[in-house]
Parts: sequence; C-alpha cells; structure tokens
Amino acid sequence: MNEPLAAVVLCAGKGTRMKSSTAKVLHPVLGQPLAAWPVGRALALGCNPVVAVVGHQGDQVRAALEARFPGQALRFATQGEQRGTADAVRAALGALDGVSGPVLVLYGDTPLLRGATLEELVDTYRRNDAPLALVSTKVHDPAGYGRVLRVGERLTGIVEEKDCTADQRSIREINAGVYVIDAGFLRERLTALRPANAQGEYYLTDLVALAAQKGDVGSVSAEFEDTAGVNDRADLAACGRVLQGRINLEHMRAGVTIQDPASVTIEPSVTIGVDTTIEPNVSLRGKTRIGSGVTLGQGSVLVSTEVGDGTTVLPYSVAADSVIGPRCLVGPFARMRPGTELAEAVELGNFAETKKSRLGPGTKAHHHCYLGDTVIGAKVNVGAGTITCNYDGFAKHQTEIGDGAFIGSDSQLVAPVKVGEGSYVGAGTTLTEDVPPDTLVFSRAPRIVKEGWPSRRRAKAPRGR
Repeated sequence: MNEPLAAVVLCAGKGTRMKSSTAKVLHPVLGQPLAAWPVGRALALGCNPVVAVVGHQGDQVRAALEARFPGQALRFATQGEQRGTADAVRAALGALDGVSGPVLVLYGDTPLLRGATLEELVDTYRRNDAPLALVSTKVHDPAGYGRVLRVGERLTGIVEEKDCTADQRSIREINAGVYVIDAGFLRERLTALRPANAQGEYYLTDLVALAAQKGDVGSVSAEFEDTAGVNDRADLAACGRVLQGRINLEHMRAGVTIQDPASVTIEPSVTIGVDTTIEPNVSLRGKTRIGSGVTLGQGSVLVSTEVGDGTTVLPYSVAADSVIGPRCLVGPFARMRPGTELAEAVELGNFAETKKSRLGPGTKAHHHCYLGDTVIGAKVNVGAGTITCNYDGFAKHQTEIGDGAFIGSDSQLVAPVKVGEGSYVGAGTTLTEDVPPDTLVFSRAPRIVKEGWPSRRRAKAPRGR
C-alpha cells in the first residue's frame, strides 16, 4: 500500500526583481496570490499536510493562503534567513512530524505546473528504488539553470549554473526544481548538508547525487513553459496569459463560445453553462456562476455574480455580489452593486444603477435610474430618471413598491416610503409619504406663464455684458 503524500511549498523569498513592497508570492494571478497556484495543485493531488514555508512578509502570506484554502490541510513553517532551498525545506521538518512517506517539493512562484505532471512524478517515484524523483526539461539555451548530470541514461546529480564546468555548461537538460523525496531521507540528509558551493547556500540539488547512490533516480520530462517561475512583473503577466489561455480553452471545449479568447478574463473559480456566448473584453471574476444560453456583451465585468439561464447582459454592464435571474435583459452600461437581486425576466436598462435591491419578476427599469435599498414587486414599471432617495445623511432607509405599480419618469421616492400595489406615481413627483394601493399620486408646481418677460429682462440688463 502506498504511503500518504505530503508537500512542502517554498514561499519565503522576497523577490527583489519584482521591485515591489509586496512579497513576490502575494502578487495576484487571475484573482489569487501567486503562491496559491502551487499550494492548490498540492491540495488537489491529495497531499496532507501541505506545508508552506514563509519568510518575507510571512504573516501576510499565511493570512492570504488561509483565506484562500480555509479548513484545508495547510500548515506553515518559517525560514528566518533565506540561505537556500535545502535550508527552506529543513525549516519545514517540524511541520512534517508524523510524515513517513514521500514529500512533494514545490515553489511558490511556479503557477504553471500541471496536475498531470505532478501525478506522473509521484508515480515515477513509487516505481523506482531511489528515495527521490524529479522533474526536468530540455531547453535550447540553458543559461542560468542547474544542469542534470547523467552517465548514459542514469541520472547521477544536479550541478548549479555557477558551479558548472565548461563541459557541463553545454548540457541542455535542466532541473525544474520539483521533487518527490522520501521523508526519512530528507530528515537524515538535510542535517548533514554543507554549503560547499559558490553561493555559500544549502542546495536541495545536493540531495540528488546522494539519492542516486541508493538507486535509480526517476525523472519526468515537462515542457519548459510548465516549469517556468516568476522573477519579475513581465514573467507574472506572461504566466497569467498562459493560465488564462488554459482556462478559456477548457470552457470552449465544454460548450462555451468565446469570441475573442485573448481578450477575455475568466478566473479559475468561475463556472459557465453550455451554449453561453462571451463577447470580447469580458471579465468574469471571483465566484461568478453563469447559466446556460447566456449572452455576455462586450466589456461586461461580473464579480461573484450569478446569472440565470437565457439572460442577456448587454455591453459594458458591471455587477458585483449580485444575482441576475433567468431570461433577464440587462444593460447596456447597467451597474448592479452588491445585494442586487433580479428575478426572472427583469429588464434593467442603460445607465440604471441598483444597490441592495430586489426587483420582482417582469419588472422594468429601463433608463437612467438609481434604485438603492429597494424592494420592488412583480411587473412594476420604473420610469426614466427615477431615484430612490435612500440616504438621509446619517442612515439608509428602504423603499417598497408593490406589484403592478407604475412610477413615472423623473420621480424621487424619499425613503422610508411605500407605494401600494397597482398605484401610479405621476412623472416629476417627489414622494415623501406612503401611497395606498390602487391610487394615483403626483406633485407638481403650478405653471406660471409671463409673456414678454425675457425681452423686458434683456432691456434692463446693463450694456456691454
């Protein structure tokens, strides 16, 4: 029976080439910290525990990962001084108490590793008799990377770039820095390592030669793109493009039409139903859930928003923490702020804004309105320019509008106020009191007509102005 798998993810470095006051592993890629990608891969592989070794801004890194993976098998260790990869793994040994099987070693700045590669690595480790297996890749220009040393096909060690001989520099197979290592071997050998290298650091690569003395070290070949790490912001952007391409391809193969995949952002936590069409420059973030047969218009941005089947979101509409029901028509240029709930077949038109409001089935609010802290019934018509005045300078208040009511254009409903079922509010009304059901209410200043007044006013005006 195979022993359980644990993991160590190295997240302690500062990342000076990022030129940032924020630790490198905290920089976001598609809505989650850089370090969350390898940690998530390890958890998805079933590793228990997953130990994140933190150092620079360790409290912030820990908080970010705990928020991303609440209640999961995540532990932390601290590397007080960054003295190499072996020293970082040695810092994790205390958090690996009780672990006797294989340990997967990953880096917090390598978000592109595929789960299939890690599964193959674990299988390779289990099939071989050495206490270590690794991932390697072949490149045209190996400058800057540790070289994989072999005698024939047998892997014998790793040599770092700065310690290479002239002949070793020509080797094109490089070390990806991803390992599976026996826990007992780790504990035994890490304490014996010495910094006998140009950098004066403790190299995890030194374990490879020691493992080769005990058996055949297994290796898995991966594409260079998959093993690439992030050193600066250009690398960060490049990794984001690769990850986005993978996510978008997965959705398209699952039945989603994405008209211009290169311009569309879809974060990994988003779900999308079949036969949905996504136009260019759409951004779907957070825990957004899109139903089937939905159309998302160009430039729309949805954050942690649910969209029901058959709904159309017209271009440049924005929603956050909202629920849009089935068969709705939204936009263009609509804004749904947190707490918005649109029931079935609601129409929310151009430059309409909602906040913490519920609109009942079949209700329409087509033009230039603001509905805040509002509960609206079914089949209500909200005229252009309507405003619910929900804030009195100290507190927010609610407006309630009953089923079938009609709110005339350019009305102001000063909350708290209720409009009864089937009632009419005439255009231009400022409503400050409740309206009973089946009632017409309107307020308008009397019309005043003064013929010739403009001419008389101009005649009295001082000359030269």
